[in-house]
Amino acid sequence: MDKVKPTSCPHVLRAPTVIAMVGLPARGKTYISKKLTRYLNWIGVTTKVFNVGEYRRAKTDKYRNHEFFKPENKEAQELRSQVAMLAMEDAAKYLEEGGGEVAVVDATNTTRSRRAILVKMFTVDRNFKLFFVESVCDEPSIIEANILEVKVCSPDYLGMDKNTALEDFLKRIEHYKQEYEALDYRFDKDISFIQIFNQGERFIVNRLAGHLQSRVVYYLMNIHVLPRTIYLTRHGESVMNLQGRIGGNSELSDHGHRYAEELGRFVQNENIPNLKVWTSELVRTIQTGRFIDAPKEHWKALNEIDAGICEGMTYEEIQETYPQDFADRDQDKYHYRYPSGESYQDLVARLEPVILELERQENVMVICHQAVLRCLLAYFQDKSADNLPYLKVPLHTVIKLTPVAYGCRVEFVALDIPAVNTHRDRPVNVTRSRSTCEALETVPNHE
Repeated sequence: MDKVKPTSCPHVLRAPTVIAMVGLPARGKTYISKKLTRYLNWIGVTTKVFNVGEYRRAKTDKYRNHEFFKPENKEAQELRSQVAMLAMEDAAKYLEEGGGEVAVVDATNTTRSRRAILVKMFTVDRNFKLFFVESVCDEPSIIEANILEVKVCSPDYLGMDKNTALEDFLKRIEHYKQEYEALDYRFDKDISFIQIFNQGERFIVNRLAGHLQSRVVYYLMNIHVLPRTIYLTRHGESVMNLQGRIGGNSELSDHGHRYAEELGRFVQNENIPNLKVWTSELVRTIQTGRFIDAPKEHWKALNEIDAGICEGMTYEEIQETYPQDFADRDQDKYHYRYPSGESYQDLVARLEPVILELERQENVMVICHQAVLRCLLAYFQDKSADNLPYLKVPLHTVIKLTPVAYGCRVEFVALDIPAVNTHRDRPVNVTRSRSTCEALETVPNHE
């Protein structure tokens, strides 16, 4: 057979799951929805967001001002109910027919009657798991910052002055408050939910049902929205990089040592407050960080992917010794596991604690390895499992990640120190019957 089977990975889900957001506008529901979806997809749980606001805007352009959201505006109320049902029906279809495992319904869901519809539709009628995530915020500065950062830029306020948009949105919130019924154990003790107060100040968790909900809660209790920057870089060029060899534990080359010095100067010029530096336990990353004046931690979890029986070999040697394995890896690079080693899928699982700890931190520089950096970057950039193993992460480059509204601003800063290219693209021919030339056509030059 020419097609390699994916690595078996036990699913964390027994039943499809719906995560339904709850809360007044400008409480960070969409931020949580998008971030949670990115995390779940990264760990291999197929997830999609269904944002009711987007359904409303697709259905009508009638929004003129806050009066659209008045409880007594019956025509608008009817329209809003219709689009909410459309989003819920699409979420159900995604889980039943579209191959989805988790659907996130991003809406206000601020009344018990609306939440009862969700319960009936998903748990009673379909036997899905349902988990509510409520964001509660009574801190005016947080609310106003959310509105100014995100809401005034929404299509609802296209071309409108920022202050006018802010005033209108605050009135919209007041309309919602008239009917708002927060989750409350006295009435909701039989449903599964988490309440997040003031973006992580405190939490209430009720009736967790299953492993996935536990993971979601743990993730939500670790994320924060404080301004910070994450710096990712590979180690400096190593002796084995020059030789075209994978893995191993070699020291830096002359250019690699120069990069370590230049990286120290770069960090000093950035003037980063309270910076922490994380490296792997391998020599080349520790050497790369030695000129940085900041506390350092060495993580085994950040070690390079274990290439098993191929450790220390060149691609040419792997093709000569294990040609079928070499082809199998090219067919499905994310799932392929080196004999006695790891796959990219294994590496993502190993790096999950690193991601959770990164989410808790403020300014961090991570000095790691090509495969590891690809996995970390895929999380922050929301890249698919197919694209992840081919992300370009050149040597002697700092990747600067700055969280913004619903995502991450990514900046590649190349420091001016020469280095070999270690990136190998997927060849055109990935069959086991290919020639040696076809197998090696994308191997980068080396000594």
